Amino acid sequence: MGALLPNLETVMQPDMQRYPVIPSKIDRRAGTYQANYEANSASLDKLANVLAEARAGGGEKYITRHRQAGKLLPRKRIELVLDRDSHFLELCSLAGHGISGHKPGASIVGGIGIVSGVECLISASEATVKGGAVNQYGMIKSGRLAQIAEQNRLPAISMIESAGADLPNQSKIFVPGGRGFRELTRRSEMRIPTICLVFGSSTAGGAYLPGMSDYVVMVRNRAQVYLAGPPLVKMATGEDSDHEELGGADMHSRVSGVSDYLAEDERDAIRLGREIVAHLNWRKAADPVHRPVQPPLYDPDELLGIASADIKVPFDSRDVIARIADGSRFSEFKPLYGTTLVCGWAHIHGYPIGILANNGILFSESSNKGAQFIQLCNQQDIPLLFLQNITGFMVGKKYEQEGIIKNGAKLINAVSNSTVPAITIMTGASYGAGNYGMCGRAYEPRFLFTWPNHRIAVMGSKQLGGVLEIIQRQAAAKKGIEVDEQRIAMGKAMLEAQIDKESDPFFASARVWDDGIIDPRDTRSVIAICLSATYNAPVAGTTSWGVFRH
Repeated sequence: MGALLPNLETVMQPDMQRYPVIPSKIDRRAGTYQANYEANSASLDKLANVLAEARAGGGEKYITRHRQAGKLLPRKRIELVLDRDSHFLELCSLAGHGISGHKPGASIVGGIGIVSGVECLISASEATVKGGAVNQYGMIKSGRLAQIAEQNRLPAISMIESAGADLPNQSKIFVPGGRGFRELTRRSEMRIPTICLVFGSSTAGGAYLPGMSDYVVMVRNRAQVYLAGPPLVKMATGEDSDHEELGGADMHSRVSGVSDYLAEDERDAIRLGREIVAHLNWRKAADPVHRPVQPPLYDPDELLGIASADIKVPFDSRDVIARIADGSRFSEFKPLYGTTLVCGWAHIHGYPIGILANNGILFSESSNKGAQFIQLCNQQDIPLLFLQNITGFMVGKKYEQEGIIKNGAKLINAVSNSTVPAITIMTGASYGAGNYGMCGRAYEPRFLFTWPNHRIAVMGSKQLGGVLEIIQRQAAAKKGIEVDEQRIAMGKAMLEAQIDKESDPFFASARVWDDGIIDPRDTRSVIAICLSATYNAPVAGTTSWGVFRH
């Protein structure tokens, strides 16, 4: 007999060793590296301080009062519902930061974690801030968390203890609040369950949260769920009632049926929540071919020295890929064409990924290359990772005549119509239409995070100030009047200061333009958690595109 045939599964498995290793020769002693490292470290210190403020809730006075009432803090509730030693990726943790009337986090804690072996979207009211009342940015954040649950088909666990709407600001939350209830019931129709654990008050509009959830657990002698409290009922109907008979957990568990489970205390409610998740019989809708996980060959700590603190200074995106990809291996696509956009395939924690990374401004060639690469990834159902550091598309007479508009439109078309999951990491600049072509927030990547050196705007402050000056000088010339140099200088300075403030990553994250500012060294882990979450939903590319103008 001839030699035995080899194991066909082994033969047919693509060999990661055939992906070439990215050569990276970063000099830690270089002045630019050290300056970047120092500046990025300082930004991370600022981030740590703001996150500490978010974790402080309403402050020591209200935290002490909360604990004295025998209640667990929201982050403790989340910790207890999670599987032991599993991860929790907090999302939108800076929502509301620096905005008048808001605290960092916007009175809600939310993120992705593992409960009874199932990836879930978990949120908890921050009851130490105005009793957990929902404010404008809390509503925006809640909407984003709900969108993540829907897009990635994640069961949701809502831990409720809220005074309802922040009534003095009702005009900013009333309409989007109604949409939130609508989306909750739509997720139920899509077979994405919501489990509501009620630890305290859930009044008025807040009563619809448990009312519209798929599973409801209420804590005895703690949960109070009603459309109107005793004073309002008295005023409206003349009826006398107390909190328990009107909306207590025992009543809702025995009489109204709003509650499905009556918990003896908070820890029992959390136990019941975990039990509910365990019997969901949850299965991911997609199952990628995993590769053995290999750590990068280069130290992720070096990302702090690689990422330019001054976004006008370029850096090679391959050095970033080399510190997040398995084995630092990367199969580059069209390496000699459209060189300002690096495209290729890699694995991150064993998950296949198609990477598009900026290495300069977008020209026609790089735009065409990116559009083709996105089509190829869709053809093979491979998720996309955008490493965004872009000042925009190239401008000028030569490039306009060569068709930069139509070629840039091809890239934006491909990004818009791609159906595989996309994750965007903003590693530097994000200006103008470059933000669109590299899958900015408006193009609905499944997840979008930024590094602390990130800047986002229509254009840089100096460029915008210069444009304003040119327009004002041209207007003066047309009118035949003398230019007011002092007025122009003052206007430029004010505009540049405004744009610098509004392009700051903390300004953007406060307004939920992203899902959070992350430590560059955590990028690989964050991407892996996000990739894992996306596979709860079907992962299927498309071959259907809009019209590509030629």
